[in-house]
Amino acid sequence: MDRIAFVFPGQGSQSVGMGKTLVEASPAAAAVMAEADKALGEQISDLTFNGPAEQLDLTVNAQPAIVAVSIAFLAALRERWEAAGVGIEPAYIAGHSLGQYSAMVAAGVISLGDAVRLVRERGRQMQASGQGRSGAMAAIIGLDDERIPELLALGAPFGSVTVANRNSPGQIVISGDRAAVEAAVAGVKDLGARRGIVLPVSVAAHSSLMAEAAQGMTRVLAPIAFSAPSAPLVANSDAHPITTGEEARAELIEHLTRGVDWVTAVERMAGDGVTTFVEVGPGKVLTGLIKRISTEVTTAATDEATAPGGIAVPFLDGSAAA
Repeated sequence: MDRIAFVFPGQGSQSVGMGKTLVEASPAAAAVMAEADKALGEQISDLTFNGPAEQLDLTVNAQPAIVAVSIAFLAALRERWEAAGVGIEPAYIAGHSLGQYSAMVAAGVISLGDAVRLVRERGRQMQASGQGRSGAMAAIIGLDDERIPELLALGAPFGSVTVANRNSPGQIVISGDRAAVEAAVAGVKDLGARRGIVLPVSVAAHSSLMAEAAQGMTRVLAPIAFSAPSAPLVANSDAHPITTGEEARAELIEHLTRGVDWVTAVERMAGDGVTTFVEVGPGKVLTGLIKRISTEVTTAATDEATAPGGIAVPFLDGSAAA
């Protein structure tokens, strides 16, 4: 059997209707969504399945919806594997930003109920953090890594700016004060990048502007029980393995102000023998990034509208051979 990693997507992977076909076909997935509704005291499933999109896209709704649907996909996968007599246990589990909460549920670190309540509060804390400072994020495409310091230097005279996401070779996201981000974007072509795009968000995620959110989440996370993960988790900022509950708690605080180095995370797992990455949850964003990071590994996205029940099941239907 291949050495496998489960990876979970972050904010931006949401869409109205995600998981609806899955829940209609899978009792296990339906139970997950019902549990999420109960934990939140509202029908996040109805908003997820039926919209409207402008409400689902709000950070306080998108975050719990993505976590719930991701765990619904995981429950359906396990349901199908168990029915087929196939035992699948990941060597690593990792999430991209928000996806760390899904990863921790998958690894048995926190409960689903705690996770959806926590990410709703995370969304509130992120939106409130840095008030009085206008935040922004921008995607930078086609910039050589060695020129990143020059990019940040362009924005530095105008405020704080940092690398929020290193998603794949030649694709990063910067974050910080809006004036600093916009100044950096204005000079990207002079540095050899193909383009820079200021994103339609008002939250400067994974930057110093999230310091208040990190302080707030420290208080929120304090009473929550954290267990040791069933498989090593991979830290967002530097890809070190997380093997204890307290390390997992610290990760959820630290990653608010530190960047997500997805390139190093994938390279770390591949270097430790992972041959197959299974993206568990809505969309196929991580699958695309992983393919650009490593040509030596295979990938499988579980979200597949044309598959029975809306889910591709690796190792049963050949979908882990991408």
